Amino acid sequence: MSITLNHTIVPAVDNEQAAVFFAGIMGLPYSGRVRHFAPVRVNEQLTLDFMTVDQPVGLHMAFDVDPATFDQILARLHAGGVPYGSEPDEPDNGRTDHALSARGLYFSDDAGNLYELMSPA
Repeated sequence: MSITLNHTIVPAVDNEQAAVFFAGIMGLPYSGRVRHFAPVRVNEQLTLDFMTVDQPVGLHMAFDVDPATFDQILARLHAGGVPYGSEPDEPDNGRTDHALSARGLYFSDDAGNLYELMSPA
C-alpha cells in the first residue's frame, strides 16, 4: 500500500471563517462544520480540517497546481484584495516568481498559516 496524507488539522482563530477563506481562494467547495472541525476537501485523498484553537501557530502547506488553476487562484486573490508574494518571508510583495517552479506564490490567513502554490510554466 502506498502512503498518502488523508487529512491534517489546520489551526484557526475561527475555524469556519478560515475554511471559507481557504476554500474561496482555492476554488473549492465548503459544506459546513462537522463536529468541531470545518473541513475542506482539497482532492480525493486530502482534507484540511480547520479547528479553532486559543493560540494558533501557523503551518506551511504547499500545493502543486496546474497553470489554469494558478491563474484562477491569482485572480481570486486580486479580487479579494488578499496580499500574496513570491517569498515565504515576503508573502505580500505581489510577485509570482518562485525559486522552485516557473510561477508560485505564498499567501497567509489570520492564524498565520502560510499557503504556497507552485505551478509549471
